[in-house]
Amino acid sequence: MAAADELAFHEFEEATDLLAETPDAATVSRSDPLTPQGHVAVAMGSAGGYGAEEEMEESDKTALLQEEKQQPGFWTFGYYQSFFDVDTSQVLDRIRGSLLPRPGHNFVRHHLRNRPDLYGPFWICATLAFVLAVTGNLTLLLAQRRDPSIHYSPQFHKVTVAGTAIYCYAWLVPLALWGFLRWRAGARERMGPYTFLETVCLYGYSLFVFVPTVVLWLIPVPWLQWLLGVLALALSAMGLVLTLWPVVREDTKVAAVALLSTVVLLHALLALGCKLYFFQPLPSADVAPAPQAISLPPTVLPPPSLPQPTAAS
Repeated sequence: MAAADELAFHEFEEATDLLAETPDAATVSRSDPLTPQGHVAVAMGSAGGYGAEEEMEESDKTALLQEEKQQPGFWTFGYYQSFFDVDTSQVLDRIRGSLLPRPGHNFVRHHLRNRPDLYGPFWICATLAFVLAVTGNLTLLLAQRRDPSIHYSPQFHKVTVAGTAIYCYAWLVPLALWGFLRWRAGARERMGPYTFLETVCLYGYSLFVFVPTVVLWLIPVPWLQWLLGVLALALSAMGLVLTLWPVVREDTKVAAVALLSTVVLLHALLALGCKLYFFQPLPSADVAPAPQAISLPPTVLPPPSLPQPTAAS
């Protein structure tokens, strides 16, 4: 009897309830080996509401999981990981935007698009510092080849000086600029300043134009070096001014002109300092002059005196 009861067909309450709720549904008997024996599948029509309710429950669970996911703190690596989540095409597009500034084309709005990164600025600053130190040493080495009187020794401290100067400029100046814009935004309600990371990103990419310029400074032609420096400074400063102008134009004319003039002046001081410090000529070595042979005039000897003849007595 027990075996016969086990082989008998049993009604499942779940299927019965589903059929009662949706009389239009069709029951399908499956012979799938993965399906348990006696399982009844209920096929819902397009008008049935059971599948829609399941989808709504799944979407609600997903939304709750996203809300419960906590953002990492700023002291953790996970917080800064998103700022390095960029691909090569995005970095190249931002570099092209910094090299070719044009009116009406905002670098932050057209290239960053509310997704600033620290990957590009970090490596641009590192590359510029390294290239400055190396080309500065190569310039002095080539100068010694042309003029043996110049005394040259490798100056490894220039790597530290270049890195400190570039990174301090790329972080401290944007910090001061962002703080000033935030303060002016309180005075002018229509001003909408960029975020701090957008300002850092703007300054970091603006320094890329100096990387090829520093390499070209190896050409030992002074007027060409200064011309290349002025062109690089003009392109970089123009990108900063065109990007900052939509933010400061709502301020007073005096404040806007003073701010943009300060930005351009600090940029010019950075370029001028790099040119004069890393590419300054070395002084000539103190070489003792060779002793010159001085020809002394021959001593004029008086003619020998002849004996005077004695008078005969």
